[in-house]
Amino acid sequence: MTKIEIPFINNMKSHTMYVGFDDTDSPKGMCTTYLAYKMVNLLKKEKVTFLDFPNLIRFNPNIPWKTRGNGAVGLAISTNHPQKIKLMIKNLVKKYSDTKNGANPGLVFFDNQKIPYEFEQFSSKALWKLIHRNDAKKFVSKYNLDSFYLGNGQGLVGAIGAIGYKFFDQTYELLSYREKSKFGTKRKIDNRQVKEMQEKTFPYTFNNYDKEKEKILISPHGPDPVFYGIRGENPSSLISASKLINIKEKLDGYLIFKSNQGTGDHLKNQIDFKNFEPYTSGTITGIVETIPIVIKGGHVFFSIRSKNHIFRCAVYKPTKITDIAMNLIVGDKIQIGGGVRKATKTFQRLVNIEFINVLKLKTKYQSINPPCKKCKKRMKSKGKNQGYQCIKCGSKSSSKKIIKLPRLISKTLYIPTISAHRHLTRPKQRLRTINQKNQFSKKIQWITSF
Repeated sequence: MTKIEIPFINNMKSHTMYVGFDDTDSPKGMCTTYLAYKMVNLLKKEKVTFLDFPNLIRFNPNIPWKTRGNGAVGLAISTNHPQKIKLMIKNLVKKYSDTKNGANPGLVFFDNQKIPYEFEQFSSKALWKLIHRNDAKKFVSKYNLDSFYLGNGQGLVGAIGAIGYKFFDQTYELLSYREKSKFGTKRKIDNRQVKEMQEKTFPYTFNNYDKEKEKILISPHGPDPVFYGIRGENPSSLISASKLINIKEKLDGYLIFKSNQGTGDHLKNQIDFKNFEPYTSGTITGIVETIPIVIKGGHVFFSIRSKNHIFRCAVYKPTKITDIAMNLIVGDKIQIGGGVRKATKTFQRLVNIEFINVLKLKTKYQSINPPCKKCKKRMKSKGKNQGYQCIKCGSKSSSKKIIKLPRLISKTLYIPTISAHRHLTRPKQRLRTINQKNQFSKKIQWITSF
C-alpha cells in the first residue's frame, strides 16, 4: 500500500482534482463502472463540480489477467474540500472492490489543473504493451502522488493511465445498473426491441446488435451489476436509444461515460522484431511468406515477412475472416493488426489477428494440361517429360498451359464479424469517423437514479 503525504491545500478555494481507479472487479462480481456510478452519486451530494463525463478508458485487451474489457475510470472534478472527498473516495473503493475474489484495486489522485506529459506517455504505453505494477508504483513515488491500493497493486496501472489518457477520437456508452437484489439473476431483454433500436439510431449507435446471428450485444451474461450498455457517438443518441427498450426489471439508474471504445486505440503501435513480446498489441505490414493452412477447429495459420523478419500469424474461426486468410498467397502484401500470444508447447509466439488489410495482390497462376484446339478437350500426359496428347484426335503438345486465376479477395480492409469485436475494435461504420466533440454539459442528463 502506498500513502504519500500531500502538501497543504487551502480548502476555502476551488480545487481541481483528477481521480483514476481500476481493477475493482472480478469474474465473480462487481464492476469498476458500477463503482464510478456509486462514486458520482455520492460526490453530487457533496456538491462536487464535475468538469467532464466520467472517462471509461479501455487499455491493452491482450493482457491475460484482465477481468473483462480491461477498462479503467477517470474523473475530473472541482471541490472546496479535497481531503474530505479523497477520504470518501478511498472508502468507496474499499467497499465496492471484490478483493475476496481476486480484485487488486488501485486509486490515484492528481492535484493540479494541468496533467504532465509523463502521464500521457504512461497511458499511451498501457494501450499496447504490458506495464508491470512495480513500474506503476515507481511512477507514483516519482511524482509524489496520493494513492491507495489493495492486493498486489495491479490496479495502479489503469488508475494512472485513466488520468493521463488524451482523447483523439471518442465515443460514449450509457451503462444501466441493476438493483442489488437482482445481481446474479438472469437478465430479460427483448431481442426485437434491441434490433429495432439499433436500426432507428444508426449510425449514431454501434455494436449493439448482431443481425447475422440475431444476437443482443448490449447485455452481459455474468453476475456483475450492469444490466445493459449502449454504445454510440453522442450522449443524446444514447438517451434516445435507451428509451426504445422497455425493461420489465426495475433498474437502479444509469451513467454515461466518455470512452475510447470503437476507436482501434490499441493498434496504433507498430510491431517489429524488437517489441515482438507477449501481450503486445499493434500492426505489422509485410509480405505473405507461407501458404495459409487450416487446422482442426477451422483456424488458419500463415507467416509474413516484415523487415527481414518472419512473424507467425493466426486467424481464429469465430472472427469469420478465416476464408480471407485462406485466399492469401505467397507474395501478397498485407497489413495485420492484433496481439502477440505467448509461446506454448504447441505453438510458437505468434500474432492473433484482429484485422487483415490487403494492400497488394500478387497475380495467381495455374498450370494445366493444354487444350486440344480441334477437339476442345484437355490433353493427357504421355508420361514424365514426354509431353501431352489428345486421346481423340492425336494432337500433341510439349508443355502445359499457364493460366491466370481470379483472386477471390480484394484490396480492402477485412474485420471480424461484429460478435467477435473487442471493446476497442473500430466497427465498419466508424472507419472514416473521428469524433472530437466533447458534449459535456449540465443540461445533459448524464446520470440518473430511478
